[in-house]
Amino acid sequence: MLIALVARRRLPKWAVPSVAGLAMFSFAIWNEYSWYPRVRDALPDTVKIVSAPVESAFWQPWSYAFPLTKRFIALDLGAAVHSETSPNEFVAPVMVVARWTPTQNLPVAFDCAGGRRADLFRGGQLLGGGQIEGAEWVTPGPEDELLAAACNGG
Repeated sequence: MLIALVARRRLPKWAVPSVAGLAMFSFAIWNEYSWYPRVRDALPDTVKIVSAPVESAFWQPWSYAFPLTKRFIALDLGAAVHSETSPNEFVAPVMVVARWTPTQNLPVAFDCAGGRRADLFRGGQLLGGGQIEGAEWVTPGPEDELLAAACNGG
């Protein structure tokens, strides 16, 4: 619009709407690509990113050349509750963060000495003394990123 005023309205009629549309399209792309870095950088140091897969979509053809992150899983070690009886066991929230959806905080129990974890949102609970009751423990193996982040501090 400023250029149209300076040019004394000698621009074609399509110029201003085209530039406005291009600006909105550019902002939308920037907003999608900068979402993950902005959210990641806003997290406290106690939160460790466990997984952040990149994706492509046919309605965003540029994403095949430049895939983007639309979701990630993080572990909040700052909110961990340690067991008073078993020092290697603790419960920490696992955050499932996705673009355009509310963040989910899921409680997960970890046993670093035994190399196992239990999803408490599927059953089980943390008792007052830090004891974990009724959980189904699984031993995922050393390649499990969630267990590695919990037991190795990220």
